[in-house]
Amino acid sequence: MRRVRQHRRIRIMRDDHIGDQLGALFLGVTAEQQDSILARLGEYLGKRVRIIKAEISNDCAEVEVEVQVWEEEANRLAATAIDLLSKGLRRSAQALLREALELDPLNAAAATGLGTLLADREQYNEALAVLKLAREAGPESAALMLALGRVCIKTERTASAITYLERAYEIDPSNFAVRRALAELGRKPKPVPRPSRPDLAKPSVAPEKPAKKQL
Repeated sequence: MRRVRQHRRIRIMRDDHIGDQLGALFLGVTAEQQDSILARLGEYLGKRVRIIKAEISNDCAEVEVEVQVWEEEANRLAATAIDLLSKGLRRSAQALLREALELDPLNAAAATGLGTLLADREQYNEALAVLKLAREAGPESAALMLALGRVCIKTERTASAITYLERAYEIDPSNFAVRRALAELGRKPKPVPRPSRPDLAKPSVAPEKPAKKQL
């Protein structure tokens, strides 16, 4: 195995952390609070992840980090675990997914697999934490957002469940499981706008983004 040092960029969403230790990040950061905010981020991400810089806006924190990982081995273990899950070998899969996250604490595939498995085992608090990490470390997918929504339903976080499921629908409107979950909550999926013909599209002005504070 070969350990490599990597710079990565993770995105922490405000909606994922309402009411927890990171929620205060989005209430406004003064110059006097910067050190404590970075310390709080460091506690959340763990000792193996070194924060280089953070940019915080009203709805998200974009954090550049440095991490030393065994990426190839972690990816191999995650892929093997997912194959074991498809065969019903949950205990072996869980062990491999945890091992993959030891090798690469920001491995999105391993976090998604472990979070989904923990949810199936009704370990909802840990499942929610791991699935949020998966969202922060990697690209969003309908499957990931659906898993987050289902855990929130089980833990009676209905508003959060709707937010996650509607995001899953935006990613994949054809996903039957997402549409059914929304229907069970009494929500009708919003129509996804179709792209207009380029020759008929009117020029638009991009909305101004809220300013980010760099730490």
